[in-house]
Amino acid sequence: MADSLREQQLRMAGHIRDPQANPPPPGIEARRLAVYRQLFFGNLQSLLAGSFPVLHVSLASEHWQGLCEDFYAHHRCHTPLFTEVGGEWVEYLQGRTDQLDWVAELAHYEWIETALLLSDAAEPEHDPEGDLLEGVPVLSSLAVPLAYAWPVSHIGPEHLPSKPPAEPTLLLACRGAGHKVTFSRLAPLAHALLVSLQDQPLSGREHLAVLAEATGMEATAIEAPGLALLQSLKAQGVVLGTRRV
Repeated sequence: MADSLREQQLRMAGHIRDPQANPPPPGIEARRLAVYRQLFFGNLQSLLAGSFPVLHVSLASEHWQGLCEDFYAHHRCHTPLFTEVGGEWVEYLQGRTDQLDWVAELAHYEWIETALLLSDAAEPEHDPEGDLLEGVPVLSSLAVPLAYAWPVSHIGPEHLPSKPPAEPTLLLACRGAGHKVTFSRLAPLAHALLVSLQDQPLSGREHLAVLAEATGMEATAIEAPGLALLQSLKAQGVVLGTRRV
């Protein structure tokens, strides 16, 4: 009995994804199947190279080719949107435990810029004049604190580290006016505060008390510099204000 149309499509898709593991569907000459594969795989490879330019040029060509082929053959994307394939690529690399850790981290660092550029997330409700100590500070949906074991902002073809530095790379990615995404270095206290704001709805004073306990400081000693930091983050548009009561 002849294969159904769906079976034929699945056989063709499987062969185009991974011709070594999946026999071609009958009745289609090999030359035409090769053209299909070249078109589909070439488009994917071009998309990834354009979205992750630093990673692309930092890996040996055969290494990059092998990753792309394996991703194409075995990763099942959960989105039909080309703009979201980068997130799938990051997820795939994070699952490849046989790679140097900086590969996945560099990919994530490159992807977060695109994710913020394309984000249509609305800013949460907030009171821009709220008390940052007594109220619950609200973090912008377009600001993301980042922590990497590897110096992702300095990795490139001329600088491929063999081991991570002693200190992590702490960054803030933020989309500002004109849809421009910027990255800035963060001190450990600023990063810890932003992560705390991101994770739990506490008052500014409670956030600072949590940080004081984690760092072995007195709560009274951290309050003044902590408030100054919250005010600075608000001036930058990273903290929007406080949650409306």
